[in-house]
Amino acid sequence: MFDILMYLFENVVHNESEFRVDHDELTDELIRAGFHHDEIFKALAWVEKLAALQETDATPYLSRVTIPNSTRVYTTEEQMRLDVQCRGFLIFLEQVKVLDVSTREMVIDRTMEIESAEFCLEDLKWVILMVLFNVPGKEWAYEQMEDLLFEVQEGPLH
Repeated sequence: MFDILMYLFENVVHNESEFRVDHDELTDELIRAGFHHDEIFKALAWVEKLAALQETDATPYLSRVTIPNSTRVYTTEEQMRLDVQCRGFLIFLEQVKVLDVSTREMVIDRTMEIESAEFCLEDLKWVILMVLFNVPGKEWAYEQMEDLLFEVQEGPLH
């Protein structure tokens, strides 16, 4: 499923000003690219939920009161999906203002929906990029994330 998301992001989303593509044409293109039907439908549902995040109220992702310097507590399931490196990277991105509380929660929401046994920090970076690409007003954060994704770093970032 993650491979399909990457294919869509690299080949469809970046080429379209809006992600408004005929569903049947896109499915046919993905089948021709060698992806399986079941995985295609899962990936397209993931993208639809991503698009819906920008159209819905962020309140479900936030507590009623945002306390400065508060700590995000991860569920057991989230800890299994997001290892220490991933969680540390999310904290780092919040500290440098690439992510805010709502976009962090959107990233976690979308990450938890990905079916992949080998999910890693590099995959998380792409999910973050996809989320930021989809949220209006986050152009600066998207550019910063692009730099972090494509720039070769020496040593840990956080």
